[in-house]
Amino acid sequence: MKLWYAIGVWLLLALPAAAQQSGPPVLIIDSERLFFETQYGRRIASDLAARTAELQAENDVIVQQLTEEERSLTQRRATMDPAAFRDEAAAFDAKVQDVRRARDAKNGELAAEAAQARANFEDRVQEIVANLMLERGASMVLDQRNVILSVRAANITDAAIQRIDETLGDGAP
Repeated sequence: MKLWYAIGVWLLLALPAAAQQSGPPVLIIDSERLFFETQYGRRIASDLAARTAELQAENDVIVQQLTEEERSLTQRRATMDPAAFRDEAAAFDAKVQDVRRARDAKNGELAAEAAQARANFEDRVQEIVANLMLERGASMVLDQRNVILSVRAANITDAAIQRIDETLGDGAP
């Protein structure tokens, strides 16, 4: 019931204002589509996917090496002095912990780089979206995720994708 009331109030407020302007006063954009459907965003996503795959390949090699080392230690255990086995097992555990910390740090660095790349993308496309907003006589642009109901004409995502591709291409320096 509250939703219908809100829609009614919105219509009462929006219709008179819409009659005075050439376009909707509030525009909508799908920021996920901007990122994944522009040449620039696809390049960033592709670069990050390649870096992620490289990191995963490194991780797979390290896991294989550690697994072999653990298997060797387990097989030698029966013929080893218990104190020597404990020392080797402790050294192996320390090595595994060091490797885990190093890998976690690399994963964190990649995540930080991904966040920075996305922020740079958003900074560079903001002016383009702002120009579209001004050209259409709007006063605000909302992200699609924050919109419950809208008219189709309010969504400028396709126009923004086209303009970003024309203006920035793949965003390469």
